[in-house]
Amino acid sequence: MANDLAIETRGLRKTYRSRRGASVGVRSLDLEVPVGGVHGFLGPNGSGKTTTIRMLLGLVRADEGEMRIFGHEVPDRLPAVVRRIGAIVEHPKFYPAFTGRKNLQILATGIGVPVRRVDEVLDSVGLGDRGKDAFRKYSLGMKQRLAIAATLLKDPDLLIFDEPTNGLDPAGIREIRETMRALAVEGKTVLVSSHILAEVEQVADTVSIVSEGTIVSQGRVADLLSSRTAATARVLVADPARALNILQDAGFVVRGDGEALIVEGVENPADVTRTLALQGSYVSALVPHKADLESVFLELTGTAERQSGEPTEGVAR
Repeated sequence: MANDLAIETRGLRKTYRSRRGASVGVRSLDLEVPVGGVHGFLGPNGSGKTTTIRMLLGLVRADEGEMRIFGHEVPDRLPAVVRRIGAIVEHPKFYPAFTGRKNLQILATGIGVPVRRVDEVLDSVGLGDRGKDAFRKYSLGMKQRLAIAATLLKDPDLLIFDEPTNGLDPAGIREIRETMRALAVEGKTVLVSSHILAEVEQVADTVSIVSEGTIVSQGRVADLLSSRTAATARVLVADPARALNILQDAGFVVRGDGEALIVEGVENPADVTRTLALQGSYVSALVPHKADLESVFLELTGTAERQSGEPTEGVAR
């Protein structure tokens, strides 16, 4: 176990059996989550994200493989490290009529944490001035932040959040994103499973992408983006058909996209405009496309279908 890893799995496997036969949820999964920062855990539907998280927390037994959290083998050594872990895997239960502060006070007493921690964690998630409000009056985003506050009562080193922004509006998503970044700045390790790729790209330092129960890529987000997808450019011209022929004759990889052209593998966008201008075809607009986490994700997992302008949902189970 490397000292710079908060979570490490080797050869992890989980098979579910039913009357219909066997279904592999996780197969030979080697996950590495560095200590410190936010780590995105991404994968399409059925890829095994939630199953992996539940195995790490001792909620599901693995069939094969090894798991370690901060160097402790789990689940056997989970009691030795459990106080260093806070997790939200399913919707937490709170008393609707009680205030946010009262709910956390009850929880703190139950787990043996000083009650003075309650106001500290409420402040840390931006609910310091709303702790006196009844839980039932909270927005979805506030309820999720209260759940995060509950995980912070033990002052854990590792936080595991499974789809923490599900059902939230843009403002709620932003609040959760800012909360996770603030926790990372404090030196904590945050593992977040999510299918909202744009949000993960904004918040994560490192990522692991899982497909069909195994890791297909992992590492720093910046490195992943720079190495996986070639640069492209979207070009607008008066006569797209003629411009397409000009660029193809010049050796460019190009395809039509409605009234525009998409040019692949563009090292220098000026080469495109120069090539067209020499043939009397002038560019009215050229927009370089920056590789993003969504394009890399779709490339690696093969889930290129899009519905209603959104990436294929990846709520892994």
